[in-house]
Amino acid sequence: MPQKIFKLKSKYLPAGDQPEAIKKLLAGLKRGDDFQTLLGITGSGKTFTVANLIKEFDRPVLVMAPNKALAAQLYREYKNYFPQNSVNYFVSYYDYYQPEAYLPTTDTYIEKEAMINEEIDRLRHKATSALLSRRDVIVVASVSCIYNLGLPENYLGSTLHLTVGQSIVRADLIRQLIRIHFERTRADLSRGTFRVRGDVFEIMPAAEQVVYRIELSDQKISEIAITDALTKKIKEQIKDIVIFPPKHFISNKPEIERAIKDISIELKDRLKYLEKKNLYLEAERLQRRTRYDIELLRSIGYCNGIENYSRHISGKLPGEPPDSLLAYFPKDKKGQPDFLLVMDESHIGLPQVRGMYEGDRSRKNTLVQYGWRLPSALDNRPLKFDEFLARIGQTIFTSATPGDWEIKHSRQIAEQVIRPTGLIDPPVEVRPVFSAKGGSASGGNKNHSQIEDVIDESKKIVASGERVIINTLTKKQAEDLHAYLVDKGIKSNYLHSDIKTFERTKILADFRRGVFDVLIGVNLLREGLDLPEVALVAILDADREGFLRSETSLMQIMGRAARNVSGKVILYADNITGSIKRALKEVERRRKLQTAYNKKHGITPQTISKVIEDFLDIEENNNPINE
Repeated sequence: MPQKIFKLKSKYLPAGDQPEAIKKLLAGLKRGDDFQTLLGITGSGKTFTVANLIKEFDRPVLVMAPNKALAAQLYREYKNYFPQNSVNYFVSYYDYYQPEAYLPTTDTYIEKEAMINEEIDRLRHKATSALLSRRDVIVVASVSCIYNLGLPENYLGSTLHLTVGQSIVRADLIRQLIRIHFERTRADLSRGTFRVRGDVFEIMPAAEQVVYRIELSDQKISEIAITDALTKKIKEQIKDIVIFPPKHFISNKPEIERAIKDISIELKDRLKYLEKKNLYLEAERLQRRTRYDIELLRSIGYCNGIENYSRHISGKLPGEPPDSLLAYFPKDKKGQPDFLLVMDESHIGLPQVRGMYEGDRSRKNTLVQYGWRLPSALDNRPLKFDEFLARIGQTIFTSATPGDWEIKHSRQIAEQVIRPTGLIDPPVEVRPVFSAKGGSASGGNKNHSQIEDVIDESKKIVASGERVIINTLTKKQAEDLHAYLVDKGIKSNYLHSDIKTFERTKILADFRRGVFDVLIGVNLLREGLDLPEVALVAILDADREGFLRSETSLMQIMGRAARNVSGKVILYADNITGSIKRALKEVERRRKLQTAYNKKHGITPQTISKVIEDFLDIEENNNPINE
């Protein structure tokens, strides 16, 4: 019997509803079910259930999360479950990103501006190189993985495979490294650069913080070693090595030459169109910009914004789907996707996937219309929803509140309502936003608002050594409340989408460690975050019916208190909306089931115990992380 490729490491065995869910979902995978849903409440161990499925499924896995913070947490969890396998992190590598845009009403062109995080770029390359070189791979990604990434065939075809004893001329090796976009340097090495000293090559790959040392003798490779990037000490002598390109958008000289011809033809046709419409300014602008890019492609094989010419470089037809990270996953003999997709918090992730194409298209249409880009730039885009569905393998949606699409299309739904720890859903209390409308929990002080009340409650929780989450409606409200709490002597911090990726993970780790006691946020403090120290979740303005205060949102936010035996939830609302009513009803249903199960099995609820650790593997000598 062939050995399983994934080795699950855990001191726990499935418990509660997990054994039945694992059995049910695994049977569905073996039957070939395309879509299944794991409806697991917060703290029921959905990730552990999925890990048990991965162990048996024996195929590469893509785990998609709706945001970077949750992706980082999942990466750490899967990394701990599968320490012997290749677990990877793939998210957008921008710390700051302002896409290229044009505002016709004010005649304002906004140039693309981006700050690339080198460490995230390294992790992205580690993921793609793993997918193309082994099968025991798990990639935890955000939904940005459906954006154009470049042809995997070109990426794989440009790799250099070097072995000890291989005949090679020094000048040829230099040329080959430059051809796949490594840069030669005399200074200190950084990712994607190499240095030559006599017959010794030092190469820093895109995916690792090490240096490959290759020594030539008599026009042959006499030695290959992996050395420490800082100390230069040899860590390992090896017989061969595969060097992947430091860029995902890569092409060879014939492809570039063909692309230049195709771009020139498209430019000529587009200029005729613009001039026929008397759009001479747009025509002049397009001609100048495109010819400049063509010259760069001709001279160095690359230009800023090369992804806008990806259709020409790849030889694809107009409108043809781009190659995203999904194209790097293997296919079976019939050409069908041969991997498992786990869409975590699918009630958020699926709508994101559905909406990405139209948002991207709208911005680029304006650029094309006013001569800033050729029409072919429209093909540098995320996948459409139907294209996404055609490129995924068997799929398991996981959510405490699955959406209509998952429920409708899933062959079966496995429910996890019972937690292995015996924890029951936290009690929920509704308090008025303003005490003048129905009294206050603080003795009827009519000037006592939700802010004063949540401060009083937070002080009690902090005094007991536990943590508080406060959910606001806006980023500004979160920041202002943080400043107000600090003024009151309460250690707090805030978390929202404007904060850089690594800073988000550090904030969450510091929160668990007790560096501060109150975490304030908007949308990122909903789905999936595993924070067992949290004993109070307070939702401000809970009666503002809408996306942020829908039944689904309320259930997800309240779930952050479900990992602590002392957990409780306070909703500040002057009106009991339909969403609040439905959420309270569902909480009561779950509490009855959980209480009955505990009583039947003699279980005493316990707070989830989880080691506090950094989510991502960051090299200590990599400075950008701490900036």
